[in-house]
Amino acid sequence: MSYPFGSLHPIGEHTQPLEIAKNNQIPVDTYAGRLHVEWDPQAAVTPLGQLPFFIEFLKTTKLFDELVEECPLEFTSNNASDVRDILGSMLLSVLSGHTRYSHLNALRGESINAELLGMKKVVSEDVIRRSLLGIDESKGIAWLENNLKKCYEHLLTIPWILDLDATVKPLYGKQEGAEIGYNPTKPGRPAHIYHSFFIANIRIALNVDVQNGKNISGFYSTPGLWALLEALPKEQWPQFIRGDISYGTEKSL
Repeated sequence: MSYPFGSLHPIGEHTQPLEIAKNNQIPVDTYAGRLHVEWDPQAAVTPLGQLPFFIEFLKTTKLFDELVEECPLEFTSNNASDVRDILGSMLLSVLSGHTRYSHLNALRGESINAELLGMKKVVSEDVIRRSLLGIDESKGIAWLENNLKKCYEHLLTIPWILDLDATVKPLYGKQEGAEIGYNPTKPGRPAHIYHSFFIANIRIALNVDVQNGKNISGFYSTPGLWALLEALPKEQWPQFIRGDISYGTEKSL
């Protein structure tokens, strides 16, 4: 096979996409069955317009199914909402760019994408709040970390660098762990500190350790860092760990 001049990679096969483009229909497998997506270049762009493709990915990989099956939510009432509806509503809200529980009310009339995701309905913000409060903390953390690990563990088979970063998140209202500390953008405003662990360059998050607003030093997230590494086989450990100067103290080693 010949490569174009200056190209590091061969040109991929593009016959099938061209045929699909000519037919103006793209087949997509969803939980509601197969559908054909048509592109209209004159239509307005919508935030969830390309969601059927992501739903096909979730169905093929079974990531969403396993997230629902392993969820530690337990209900005794016959009138309780379905776990799939709860997690699906949260997923649709996140993909819509929502940052508050109340924003989810904008999706209450969403029926098409909810059906494609295998949901019966979009639940209210109150249902989600009560459901999250009902999850045991230790079981909930293990559930989320195990499902997050499925998304990145295969990437760790090649050499990689672990990036450590601390982000100040200003808070408004009364929240647990809201403390006044170093806050360059909102001085005097209570905050949380997000200590994040990333795969460098591709910026995939392995975990986030949330600390109160005073704990910005890397010393406070060191236990979470070592716990993350100890949970990985040695052959999947990073080649380098890259962080701020606060991680280079004797207390962190």
